[in-house]
Amino acid sequence: MRSVTYSMGVSLDGYIVGPDGGFDWTPPDEEVFRFATDEVREAGVHLLGRRLYETMLYWETVDQNPSLDFPTLEFAAVWKALPKVVFSTTLSAVQGNARLVSGGLAEEIERLRAEPGDGNIAIGGATLAAEAAALGLIDEYRARVYPVLVGGGIPFFPQHERRVDLEFVETRTFSSRVVYLRYRVAR
Repeated sequence: MRSVTYSMGVSLDGYIVGPDGGFDWTPPDEEVFRFATDEVREAGVHLLGRRLYETMLYWETVDQNPSLDFPTLEFAAVWKALPKVVFSTTLSAVQGNARLVSGGLAEEIERLRAEPGDGNIAIGGATLAAEAAALGLIDEYRARVYPVLVGGGIPFFPQHERRVDLEFVETRTFSSRVVYLRYRVAR
């Protein structure tokens, strides 16, 4: 069965965006960027909320800029090829290799888990991940922890007031002082 993974950059105090809505403290260096590209390459499908989808639209056309470096072009190619499912009640259409869903996160994940295919089911966006976590659907948490305290904003870990025991899987420290932490939900 395919695993559901939640992976994002996060501040040391636990936020994926700061109180001003910005995340300018997360631009990865080349080492972290290559790692993130490999992580996307492992996914068979990516589930996104509307805000993250709109943020990631940048990658649908960035490859048209011939002056970009290879790692950027490589990520764009991997991202564009990846099937995406966008959950939104306000969008009427999506672009690229994406399809729009207006509800039923649990049903969609169940359907995707039942499909034959390689790669995990990646989930991104705080609101969507919080819903999946509250339903007990996330199998792995993967955090790229940046050495910054932002003091508030949107938390990486949803506040659903239930205990979730985790098993340590992997850690890695990058030269930029970003620390990758990977935990599997203990079931």
